[in-house]
Amino acid sequence: MPSDSSPAVLRAARADDAGPLTGLFLESRAAAMPYLARVHSDEATLAWLTHVVLPGTDVLVAETREGGETRIAGFVSLDGTELEHLYIAPVLRRRGIGSLLLEAAKAARPEGLALYTFQRNAAARAFYERHGFTAVAFDDGSRNEEKEPDVRYRWSPAG
Repeated sequence: MPSDSSPAVLRAARADDAGPLTGLFLESRAAAMPYLARVHSDEATLAWLTHVVLPGTDVLVAETREGGETRIAGFVSLDGTELEHLYIAPVLRRRGIGSLLLEAAKAARPEGLALYTFQRNAAARAFYERHGFTAVAFDDGSRNEEKEPDVRYRWSPAG
């Protein structure tokens, strides 16, 4: 278990994490990107996490312990060398949890990682750039469900 002084402890996701991860995913997206269109219901998002993300990708969960209580603070999902998702509970941002998850993802994929993030998500873009990711392509939004322009990032250990 994480201590009250450590940022988080990582563990592999379990099937019973689907509900808490769905809540965290929805809360984090709403807080970080209020402009983003909601294209799926909460129930459809839960089904997607339950039947697609958890069984189909490598998911690490970050847990924190505060006030004697353990809670899921964030998660990262990898599909091969693609970083599919990295979300942190809004109230726990800027505590090193995202960096911890990203470093674990890099360690799990030492050959390199790639990801998409929305162009308007300046905080995410700055975060990835601080961690050595380089923008390699910009898209008009036609490739994603939200129809929001995005940017492709890559990281390789060679820089």
